[in-house]
Amino acid sequence: MFSKRSDGVKVKNLDPVTKAAPFFMPTRLGAQNYMETQFRCEAIDEFISRQRKLGNTYTYTHLMIASLVRLLYLRPKLNYFINHNVIYEHKDITICMVVKKQLSDEGEDVDMKFHFTGRESLPQIKEYLDSEIAKHISPDSVYGTTKDADALGKLPNWLFRLALKFVRFMDRHNFMPKSLIEASCFHCSVFLTNLKSIKLDAIQHHLYEFGNASLFVAMGREKVAPVVEKNKELKLGKVMNVGITMDERVADGFYFAKSLRIWKDIFANLDCLLDPMPDDGSKKMTIKKRKKTKKSKVKKSKVKSSKSKEQSALKKQQEKEKKLRIKEEKEKVKEEKEKLKEEKKHLKQQKHKEAE
Repeated sequence: MFSKRSDGVKVKNLDPVTKAAPFFMPTRLGAQNYMETQFRCEAIDEFISRQRKLGNTYTYTHLMIASLVRLLYLRPKLNYFINHNVIYEHKDITICMVVKKQLSDEGEDVDMKFHFTGRESLPQIKEYLDSEIAKHISPDSVYGTTKDADALGKLPNWLFRLALKFVRFMDRHNFMPKSLIEASCFHCSVFLTNLKSIKLDAIQHHLYEFGNASLFVAMGREKVAPVVEKNKELKLGKVMNVGITMDERVADGFYFAKSLRIWKDIFANLDCLLDPMPDDGSKKMTIKKRKKTKKSKVKKSKVKSSKSKEQSALKKQQEKEKKLRIKEEKEKVKEEKEKLKEEKKHLKQQKHKEAE
């Protein structure tokens, strides 16, 4: 009915296959793909502890949201969504997550929505998140989404169904009011759930048919698991599983795979998030790998030399023990030979006596 939306812009100049995909797969649930990937925690923990010494307190949630904001800014197709068989791009980067006021069965869930341009630095994102969460998790505060949900919940069932049908119709035909879209936690770029906070592993969550979220990310708790190093050595390492659900209609597999590699590079080098992206709209970001200090090299060389000394000392000890064993065996053989000689002499003497 209407071509313009308050939360998105229609994407033009699409290739025929991408343009046709929403017609062949008209529903979001019919086009969702699931995957689980692992993030190494050593670099994350090292960054958090290093920043804490500088007076900056970051959590895994801060880093996850900041990395997603940067990723969606660098990879704009991840910020696409489908509505009524048409592909749109979100006007900003919006991340939704559920925050509990209290970690208890009775604790109220608050569906929070965070808006970003994509150019923000990690310190800016942290400040924004902390202020918004602190503002809305106090016992007396009531978040806008909760108000609207309470109002709808008070309606009779038949009227609730009718009202929601009309809201869906408005959303489908692009005349849903901006205030309703802002109140809906289902209208966002990414829906994030932090299962780490309740000590659960990652899950593959479904996408929502209502709304326009094309990505769902589930953070799991950290755990120790076998990992393969770059030198193909297998060892135990600290990892965090992350479940990802994506709408395959917004981009192809190659685009998703490259985006995942960039995301992992960001997590391996989190210092790149400390600086904001340039205001001129350029989307080039250099991910600088941290250089190891001389001290660490000295320590490594000391460890290597101490290990080699221990190995050589062990070898010498083993050789000495081997020589002693051989010497003892030779002495035993010599004693046995002497005993045999004495027995032979004794036998000869007995025979000689018998002959006499």
